[in-house]
Amino acid sequence: MFEFTIQAREGRARVAQFHTPRGTVTTPMFMPVGTQGTVKGISPQELLDIGSQMILGNTYHLMLRPGEALVAAHGGLPGFTAYPGPFLTDSGGFQVMSLGHMRKITEEGVTFKSHLDGSAVQLTPERSIAVQEALGADIIMAFDECPPYPAEREYIQRSLERTERWLARCLQAKTKPEQALFAIVQGGVHHDLRQQSLELTLPHNTPGFALGGLAVGEPKEEMYPAVAYTAERLPDHKPRYLMGVGHPEDLVAGIALGVDMFDCVYPTRTGRFGYALTDDGRLNLNASAPRQQLVPLDPECDCYACQHYTRAYLAHLVKAEEMLGPRMLSLHNLRYLHRLVERTRNAIQSGTFGSWARAWAERYFKASVPAWFEEALATGGQELVLPTQP
Repeated sequence: MFEFTIQAREGRARVAQFHTPRGTVTTPMFMPVGTQGTVKGISPQELLDIGSQMILGNTYHLMLRPGEALVAAHGGLPGFTAYPGPFLTDSGGFQVMSLGHMRKITEEGVTFKSHLDGSAVQLTPERSIAVQEALGADIIMAFDECPPYPAEREYIQRSLERTERWLARCLQAKTKPEQALFAIVQGGVHHDLRQQSLELTLPHNTPGFALGGLAVGEPKEEMYPAVAYTAERLPDHKPRYLMGVGHPEDLVAGIALGVDMFDCVYPTRTGRFGYALTDDGRLNLNASAPRQQLVPLDPECDCYACQHYTRAYLAHLVKAEEMLGPRMLSLHNLRYLHRLVERTRNAIQSGTFGSWARAWAERYFKASVPAWFEEALATGGQELVLPTQP
């Protein structure tokens, strides 16, 4: 039911087919985030048109509003949202960190103060699984604690040990074989704690594994060695999911290190702020220059916004605070990330990922490629050779 078949490799980077009950997806892939049961401003048909393969839903938010029972009455998230493809739901564990000022952690679970009305809400491993089963996602996540950065080593160690105990309870509570439960490896940026978490987590033999507790504020110089260390030690024949990561450079570096799945609110959030993603970096539509530019956001992009509108028109919409502006920028940014992973897949399959990644990085970073990116490519077997300086 959840077959993962690797089709091509170059270094650690790989292309695979991941079969789920609602369809087969091709990895590496980026998953748009639909926190409240919608990818902000984008219709399900538009998501399909731009090449979205799997959508992420948020257990904590949907549990509070509208409630998992109403979603279940629609047949789960596909019926509720009218998006017919596969879904992944997080466990609520990220909210343990993001709502740190509104929660209390015990061995039993986490008690939140609802951000909607202030009422007490308890989320335990058993409750998280019950909600995710009602939401009907194809992939569900084990309930975990995502420590913030920075955090004391002792806290991170206690947290990852609790996360493993919660994982065992999640697996015990799970009742639906048509849902794949992914375990989450924690440990912050400490390799020895990552190793401890791996040793606790891998014996549970879940259908896939996530790299958690990263992209939470740590510098990339610390993040990517942790990604490299963890991904290399995860099972080769199962999907690897780097949670909450979605900047273009992070996708390319993560793919080089063997990551298969990514998600982030970044493309839609930055679109709502008036920014467009391109191979030349981020384009600011709030600035004055784009208001006079009669060219697409990205001449290389095939999204609706780039095929129909100029930068000048979209900059006008942003300036006038017309809702079409952020909608089109969000649509473009999602399509940009989908095109980016499509290009990495094509490059891996043709054996040119290393040279493609070098050329992409030199353009994106304007020839000042940061050391952490070089190191990620080199570690992944994609040596980055910069031009010799005269």
